[in-house]
Amino acid sequence: MALAAQELQQILAQGEGISVEFKQARKGIPRDAFETVCAFLNRQGGYLILGVRDDGQVQGVAAGLVEQLKRDFTTLSNNPNKLHPAMLLELTEISLDGQQLLYVYVPQSSQVHRCDNVVFDRGHEGDFRVTSDTDISQLYVRKSSFYTEGRIYQFLRMEDLRPELLPRVRTLIRNNRANHPWLALDDLEFMRQSGLWKRDYQTGQEGFTLAAALLLGRDEVIQNVLPHYRIDALVRRQDMDRYDDRVDIRTNLLDAYDQLMNFTTRHLPDKFFLQNGLRSSLRDFIFREVVGNLIVHREYINPTPASFIIYADRVEVRNANKPTHYGPINPEQFAPFPKNPTIANFFGQLGRVDELGSGIRNVTIGLREYAPGKQAGFIEEDVFRTIIPIPTSTVSDPLGFVFLVKLLVLYPA
Repeated sequence: MALAAQELQQILAQGEGISVEFKQARKGIPRDAFETVCAFLNRQGGYLILGVRDDGQVQGVAAGLVEQLKRDFTTLSNNPNKLHPAMLLELTEISLDGQQLLYVYVPQSSQVHRCDNVVFDRGHEGDFRVTSDTDISQLYVRKSSFYTEGRIYQFLRMEDLRPELLPRVRTLIRNNRANHPWLALDDLEFMRQSGLWKRDYQTGQEGFTLAAALLLGRDEVIQNVLPHYRIDALVRRQDMDRYDDRVDIRTNLLDAYDQLMNFTTRHLPDKFFLQNGLRSSLRDFIFREVVGNLIVHREYINPTPASFIIYADRVEVRNANKPTHYGPINPEQFAPFPKNPTIANFFGQLGRVDELGSGIRNVTIGLREYAPGKQAGFIEEDVFRTIIPIPTSTVSDPLGFVFLVKLLVLYPA
């Protein structure tokens, strides 16, 4: 959020508060600067302004150090040993009263962050440590109600979206459900009903959301909104240091889904089964869920790139996450929690994902015949990890008789 000199003067006049912090920085980044960054991320965001005393008096930053301070700050913000999860931030230079100042706007995050392995929160008196398990748990609960996919971009316009995608979306919805109520809506009302355009009743802001940009935006718009967004799909069977094949995906989520599914088709063995009387791909049955979960459950403002890596005996998927707990997930006992409910619902209307929680269960069921005797791993942390064992041979059961029986019980015609 860029500031004009007049706006900065107004902030200085208001003084420090829950969303404003001043710090002196004549010789370097203040030692406690990232405690404030962490606190802002964990509370409601705010401005950190370097080169100002606590009382609002401008001191400035040494002109010869400006570029070094900017580099150091960006490096530290992206260092998980300093700030975890990392949040890539950049200082902006501004001149005021003949002095050079540096500032950054730190957004509210949907995750709980730590600075030097300590959780910090923010109050009107400044930053404070959160040490008790109860208070940390409450912070997670508060964060769980904040979905970054709903962030409003007031200056995002319909022309920033790819014009061919909405007709394609309507076709996919019609194929999935011919009488879907969204089909009768004009484009703007379609966006409202699907949650891609909304009004914030607390701030009065209204417009297209981050979810709209990710689902339907032009590639250059997505990269402008989220410069770090990418999905790295790799094959590492022979060349373990680099890769045997690679697709670097930086496009809208609809095309990203298709590109990942095509990648699995090219590089993964298949088995077949009969579903509702039709010969179907067991590979697609499993990886439809894996790819869908990668896309609809990712924490998109986290700069960690998603990866989809195919090895000789397994597929490993890594995805930035907003965890509700830490550790392995038991498919028989886990309680699913929505990470991006608008994106998930949108993909559900297209028929590309099922109800919340079905992905892990379907993968577990499918693996019984796709890779007999092996189990998938689902590990929930700040980066969610999925490990899918794959057959070491492409020989398949053409009828998939055993799996057919199970599917007919689970999915009767």
